[in-house]
Amino acid sequence: MNTVEIKNLVKTYGDTVAVDDLSFALKQGEILGLIGPNGAGKSSTIKILLDFMRPDSGEVRILGQKMGEALKDRIGYLPEERGLYKRLTVIELILYLASLKGMGRNEAEERADRLLQRTGMYEYRDKKNKEMSKGMGQLIQFIVTVVHDPDLIILDEPFSGLDPVRTAAVQAIISDLRDRGKSVILCTHQMDKVEEICNRVLMMHQGRTLLYGDVLETRKQFRRNTVRVAAGGEIGDLPGVLERRPQNGAVELVLAPGSSPQAILDRLREDGIEIQHFEIVTPQLRDIFLELVGGEK
Repeated sequence: MNTVEIKNLVKTYGDTVAVDDLSFALKQGEILGLIGPNGAGKSSTIKILLDFMRPDSGEVRILGQKMGEALKDRIGYLPEERGLYKRLTVIELILYLASLKGMGRNEAEERADRLLQRTGMYEYRDKKNKEMSKGMGQLIQFIVTVVHDPDLIILDEPFSGLDPVRTAAVQAIISDLRDRGKSVILCTHQMDKVEEICNRVLMMHQGRTLLYGDVLETRKQFRRNTVRVAAGGEIGDLPGVLERRPQNGAVELVLAPGSSPQAILDRLREDGIEIQHFEIVTPQLRDIFLELVGGEK
């Protein structure tokens, strides 16, 4: 079942086309990474999906329906722009916002306490929000986003301002939500996080789709004729190698057209080189992004 279906979406602002014939789907129990340079149309897409503004044309369906008030309670949204009621305590804020989503107090408090414990924030539950650091405020807003157990969660830069320990905690919660059948849209510039936790990726540029598909399969499509080798001895000159790139105790070998990884492997064995690791290099999303977008940020 598709939690989100967007078909042929178009949105313009005057002469500027922000979203240009965009189509994609998000399945139940899936995390979709939404990436692209600033101005790519990501924010406009999210605002249309959430019914904050209307498209010029195209169709949006959430859980098989057009957006309505009842559906909004089944969505959790963490915006990039943060804002907390400073005079409320952490738990007062979470319970208040959970009540707006229709949650009873007992259920909301039980779930809030579990999330506060998982994120290392339980000791601050009775502190006022004005006493929280930027990173703590980020965690509180993340908890508010998911405390009502939504079916669709949209996260805009959820790891911003977090230390590595709390980043790992939030990442684990997001993965758990996916494993429980929730659908997540992760909008971020941290492409390593997309590689780590997303099932699929949608890369946008100038309102259009540059890439859309399974994360690993997408990366494999951009493989070049390059291998990474870690060896127990020195690798001498090899026929068919155009370039060498030292890399963290290994070396990347850029192969000439017509030279195969298998031929390189066979030659290393013939030379008596102890091979500790040998792989065809799969590029990172960041490298693919820079290749396609030309270094724009």
